[in-house]
Amino acid sequence: MVLLISLLLTTYRSQALTAKTSNIIHGNAPYLTFDGGLTSVTSSEGFLWITLSNGVKFTPASNNSSINPIKLPNSGQSFADIGMLVPTDSNSIALNSLIGSPNNYWGDNDGDGQDFNGIAATGNLSLSIVDKNDNAVARNEVLTICDAPYKVTLMSTDGTLRTRYGVPNSSSFSASSTTYYVNPNEHPKVCFAKPNTKYGSDTEIRGIDFRGLASMWNSNKGFIPQSTNPASYHLNFPTTGANNLYFDLDIGGARSLIWPEKIEHGGITATLEPNSTGTSVRVTLTGPAASPSQWVSSETNKILRPELPQLFELVGKDKDGNVVVSYGFELKQWFINRGTDKYDYANTLSWCNHIKNYRLPKVKDLTNSVCSGIWSNFRCNGIVGALPPSVGNHYQRNIGAGLFSEWGYMGNYNNAYFGNGDYYWTGDKANNSIEPLYFGVSSDGGHVLWSNDLNYSIYGICVSL
Repeated sequence: MVLLISLLLTTYRSQALTAKTSNIIHGNAPYLTFDGGLTSVTSSEGFLWITLSNGVKFTPASNNSSINPIKLPNSGQSFADIGMLVPTDSNSIALNSLIGSPNNYWGDNDGDGQDFNGIAATGNLSLSIVDKNDNAVARNEVLTICDAPYKVTLMSTDGTLRTRYGVPNSSSFSASSTTYYVNPNEHPKVCFAKPNTKYGSDTEIRGIDFRGLASMWNSNKGFIPQSTNPASYHLNFPTTGANNLYFDLDIGGARSLIWPEKIEHGGITATLEPNSTGTSVRVTLTGPAASPSQWVSSETNKILRPELPQLFELVGKDKDGNVVVSYGFELKQWFINRGTDKYDYANTLSWCNHIKNYRLPKVKDLTNSVCSGIWSNFRCNGIVGALPPSVGNHYQRNIGAGLFSEWGYMGNYNNAYFGNGDYYWTGDKANNSIEPLYFGVSSDGGHVLWSNDLNYSIYGICVSL
């Protein structure tokens, strides 16, 4: 009997022990941490942060930079000055690299994963940086206000952090991304003054380079401001004008400024129309012009000549009336266009004489072309174009180099009534010619040649005396 009781007790204890040890002990899942374990990261958004050089941190939860771009603390900083998990010499990093030495950005409250190869991670974190025109930007590139706001996008794939032992022994991260909009520490400014840019590059016509000086012209953006000093506004675009020509000011680093609706000086008006975001202002010039009835009249009435030169300053202010940006230019010449009908030389010369205070233009009033290159032959010998000179018988987009050189393809200006694809008479005569040979200048490229048929009809334009 004693033996039976002893056997029963032994069996009961064994069963009880087996029941107790077969229950799995639930602990804590491993986690990523970037502050020495003070906080655990349990979702992918936890590693999509950036920090500035002054220690300010931005996370997806605190990111409102699409409305209010992040401003870097110091001028002259590059994206290498913005802290993030992606190293400065790469555009991506494997999450497994974050948990290895020397980073060791992980933790497990149960002590799991401490053995050799006891923890591993899958997934990747990548970086994309583009400027406001979606051009890719290098990590070491210094930010400029004219290319801002930049978009800094951090993207993570699905991933897992897993220890060899422990229950639970893994944490999962879903794919995610966030974009930070970043501005440099620069004052707002006018970045470009952009007229029509057609025929302003070296890619539109094979072998023809319409580009101006690199310090003066950008093929996509237009003219680069040459001076912010009112005493030197005459160095800026435009120096020539005609009724209903227009250009756009490209504003960097400012939003919703207050601009004057109109500025009038000496018979010329500049009308300003900012866009809805405040990043651009359309400037339209209006002034003396010939009416359609005057175009066809051989003895048209006098047309007023504006007072020239005339200085314009365009000022954008904030809501408190403080000046934020300004742009100035000086008009030195005003042109009267005779519309889209064509006339012979004598008719055009007479028409310019009748409207008073105007004359037929010289070649240099319209273009900076020279007689060389693939568009040149004996019919351009002797032309005298504006300075700085082009490299061939076509204009190059430089400030002060003539009406067509400054404004580009004239037929693209709505309501300015310039002709398309033909020449304009000038008063310049070919050298050493017995018969009268007068040069014509094309408005869609600045090509110059003389005509020996004065009865030939082309477009007409006059320039202020």
